[in-house]
Amino acid sequence: MAKLGFLGLGMMGYPMARNLLRAGHEVALWSHTAEKAAKLAEEAGGRAMASPKQVAEAADVVFLCVGDTEMATETILGPDGIIEGARAGTVVADASTISPKQSRKIGKALKARGVDFLDAPCTGSTPGAQGGTLTFMVGGDPVVFEKVKPFFEPMGKRIYYCGKAGLGLQAKLTQNLILCNIMAAFNEGLVLAVKGGVDPQLMLEILDNSAAKSGLISYKAPFVLRRDFRANFSTKWMHKDIGLMLESGKDLGVPLLLTGLTQQLFQAAISAGHGDDDFCSTINVLEQLVGITTKFQ
Repeated sequence: MAKLGFLGLGMMGYPMARNLLRAGHEVALWSHTAEKAAKLAEEAGGRAMASPKQVAEAADVVFLCVGDTEMATETILGPDGIIEGARAGTVVADASTISPKQSRKIGKALKARGVDFLDAPCTGSTPGAQGGTLTFMVGGDPVVFEKVKPFFEPMGKRIYYCGKAGLGLQAKLTQNLILCNIMAAFNEGLVLAVKGGVDPQLMLEILDNSAAKSGLISYKAPFVLRRDFRANFSTKWMHKDIGLMLESGKDLGVPLLLTGLTQQLFQAAISAGHGDDDFCSTINVLEQLVGITTKFQ
């Protein structure tokens, strides 16, 4: 049994922390919404803490999964943050998707206190978090990675070491860049087909048996045709990640032409009220423009 901490108990973090508890570890818990930590502590045996500092004081390895760069920075480096409670030799693993540049700054601040840091964003959405089948992309010291890798295993089935600090995040942003652009292309293609008179179910069968086959579309399309837009990964959070992609592209001198257009599609969906819906709900924008609905007949 290891002494672990987990901060951020949203749609992803709650089941991730629960899987650590189910694996038999002692887990100190904290969330901006205190009731979530109390609920998980009662449900699975963890200990709810009043601050990130208290979590760090109780743990040898601290995981967090929060919404954005600002939240991660505040949770780790802010007043009553992890940095104020972590002892030398503690490892902090951030599973949030944040700015690679800021993540490296966070790592340097922790290292000055003798605390090791890994950027460890994950993919797999809510079902992967619940089933313990997430994929982690990890950047940082390889020795530290090997030391804490067993603690990732209750939460994920694939754990990739990507290289030095920030490269886990660079890999995650690349993966999400491809996902969001595939979704934008699917939206256009399916709306075009249906507007032209092709049955949407037939179109999906054709796609699944052609070079255009996509694992993302095979998974998401049935939700679209059922008009089920309950969030596994919301439009607003993917839009946030697109902003990080474009920021990274600017920093590295890489033009991201398609991604810039996709950002506008996601912004249009948010402006139309779909920010909290799953990101496959972005198809609504084009449907409304041309006056059709893609659904099972």
